[in-house]
This record gives sequence, structure tokens and C-alpha cells, in this order.
Amino acid sequence: MSRIGKRPVKILTGVKVSINDSKITAKSSYGEAYFMLPKGITAKISDGNVYLENDLNAKNSGALHGTSARMVKNIISDSKEGFKKLLDFKGTGYRAKVENNALVLNMGHSHEISLPVPPFVNTSVVKNKIIIEGVNRVVVGQFAATVRDVRLPEVYKGKGIKYATEVIKKKAGKAAQATTGK
Repeated sequence: MSRIGKRPVKILTGVKVSINDSKITAKSSYGEAYFMLPKGITAKISDGNVYLENDLNAKNSGALHGTSARMVKNIISDSKEGFKKLLDFKGTGYRAKVENNALVLNMGHSHEISLPVPPFVNTSVVKNKIIIEGVNRVVVGQFAATVRDVRLPEVYKGKGIKYATEVIKKKAGKAAQATTGK
């Protein structure tokens, strides 16, 4: 049995958690998030905590016990505070803007790329930063990855779109390699 799955998940103040069959929903003033429990995992609420139990006879229930507990913890904290991803972009002439519920990127391609913003996700652009935030961390993370895939960061000059916390190791160019003799 999972050690993480055995731990109770504390329900934060201001968050209302409900269980309907295998769907756990967390609501707060910021928004609503939900998680579908996999087969073999059950949940119950008592004493301000959510307790998850696994059916030892169900296939993969032991493997998904801890994962399900962390997902429930994430939806509770995300419905209270939200989840945010920051992306930085760098490059000559690179621009981004939000219009008509779509993120429009001009990243050196021959055309602008328009990505529709998923529902319940807020996107904004401040200088060279793209801010993506919402209640569901899976949707926010997937949209951030889609935006990053438009122009991956390159290792010679660092141009492209990268996560704010990502570190790009720059390589020396051909001229620098020729002078070192490698």
C-alpha cells in the first residue's frame, strides 16, 4: 500500500469538496476543479479530510493510490489558489498578444500562429512574458506546453519560448569551437 496514499488529504478552508460516484469535485470562490478516481480507488470525507482507499484485488490500484491522493490534493489547492505557468520569449521581432480568446504568436514563422485559449484558463502577455493561469493544473500545463512547442528555445542564442524557470545551456558556435581547437 502506498505511504502517500494512506495520508489524509486536508480540505483547505473556503473549499467545498464533494464526492459523486468516482468524481471528486473541489469548489471555491476562485473556481471549480474535479478529478475522476481510477477503478479500484475509493474516497470518503470525514473530519475535514479526504481519505483514499484502494481495492487490493483491482489491477494497478496500488500503483495509482498515491497518484490519486496527490491529484486530489492538487485539485483542492488549485481551486483555492489557482495554478500559474510563466513563459518567457526572446528573439528579434517575436511578439505575442491575446485577442478574441486566442493567443496570437508571431515567432519568426511566415505567418502568425493563433492558439485558442482553453475554457477556464486566463492568458495574458506582459512585455516578453506569457502568463497562463487557471484552476486545472493539467489543462494549464498542457496549454503552456503547446505554446512552448510553437518555437522551442535554441541553444546558440537562446531565442524561442521557454518556461521562466527553465535554464538553457548555451553552446559555443562554430567560430568559438575553431579557436579552441576542438
